[in-house]
Amino acid sequence: MALASLMVRLTAGLTNDTLLRFTADLAGRLKATRVIGIAACQPPQVFYGAPDMYVPQEVIDRDRAQIEAELKAAEDRFRTRLEGKVTSLEWRSTVTHGPLADYIAEQMRAADLLITAPDEGSSLFDATRQVEVADLVLKAGRPVLVVAANVDKLDLGSVVVGWKDTREARRAVEDALPLLKLADGVTVVEVTSVEELPEARARTEDVADWLARHGVAASARAEASSDGDAVQLSSISEEVGAGLLVGGAYGHTRVREWVLGGVTRDLLLRPPRCSFVSH
Repeated sequence: MALASLMVRLTAGLTNDTLLRFTADLAGRLKATRVIGIAACQPPQVFYGAPDMYVPQEVIDRDRAQIEAELKAAEDRFRTRLEGKVTSLEWRSTVTHGPLADYIAEQMRAADLLITAPDEGSSLFDATRQVEVADLVLKAGRPVLVVAANVDKLDLGSVVVGWKDTREARRAVEDALPLLKLADGVTVVEVTSVEELPEARARTEDVADWLARHGVAASARAEASSDGDAVQLSSISEEVGAGLLVGGAYGHTRVREWVLGGVTRDLLLRPPRCSFVSH
């Protein structure tokens, strides 16, 4: 599948310049025909969270005007930075009391890939302007490219695929194929127990062979677990100079809460390098 329609999630109130440069460059390399900019905000909960709290109308109006101004500034910057670099530009935004991830996930029906910055904390600003990336990954139904801080161009000199023999990993590799075809080299890595090493070697060789048949320069690597999967996968990625890590997001519901596996949480959602995640 071609990644012809990209969506970039911007944060209202920030310049988003690095993320926009990244998106413009990637759209050109993928020959994407459309980029959709998206942003969402909630009214500050301190104003609206207490049902018995009186809030003067002028305060509500002033806050709404600030939100609208921030969203308009984000749209203007999006259009200015990407004008002339892609065939079609679209903008979508909303102010909602609901989860911001829900709105963005719904809009992903229009795109092949979501580009986003990683989670950045849990301050009041984050609660009203930021989005839980874990929620996006698990709800979007599309792959998510999480861009590491201060990265304005995707480094595809070396890519690591973090392999587990699961549906999510198979989905991630297929979804990432347009990017993997642009890579100079791809290493398929499985970290497992000593007892499982023969099977892991066979699995990773199968994946590397499948990739090769799709025009990807791929090699296989299986290693016995010693420091924990996330630590070891990070070390291997550092060793081969990977600019991108591809993996499946393993999650399940528990009392209305999404819970993600350690590798997904530690390496894919708060990445030291860019990461491509599918669920």
